[in-house]
Amino acid sequence: MIPSRVFTDALITALATASQQPVGHGRRPDGQPSRYYILHRVDRQTSGAPFSDLNEDATLVYQVTSVSGPDPEDPDSFGTQSQMEWMEDKAREVFLGRDPVTRRWLHDITAPGIKVMTRRPGAEPGGTPDATDGIMSSAIRFAFDLTST
Repeated sequence: MIPSRVFTDALITALATASQQPVGHGRRPDGQPSRYYILHRVDRQTSGAPFSDLNEDATLVYQVTSVSGPDPEDPDSFGTQSQMEWMEDKAREVFLGRDPVTRRWLHDITAPGIKVMTRRPGAEPGGTPDATDGIMSSAIRFAFDLTST
């Protein structure tokens, strides 16, 4: 069986390393970051072998929320659309970007016992900007087809 937690941890590591931004697991990251990602799994489908077999396949769908907010040190600051769009683009690059020459993934996703067969964009639920508190956010979904190694 493919453990969701192990793959989720691998995605968080890949996104945090490539973007150099904090990533929270289903919630805002610790501390007071002014910009950050929230990653959580929204769906899991299994196929292939029965549940009792360790060699099944799974499709996991994750939502990545990019948050651009005010700087806690500056009461007059606010999140910006430009910053939020940079974060969205970076998340897309991390999970879907390929080298134009080799066609290899730009960023590896390494999870013990799991092989990523395919990566693809999912439905994009859209943005949730809130001008009253200076926070802008946008959600993107990604689907990963996995198999046990």
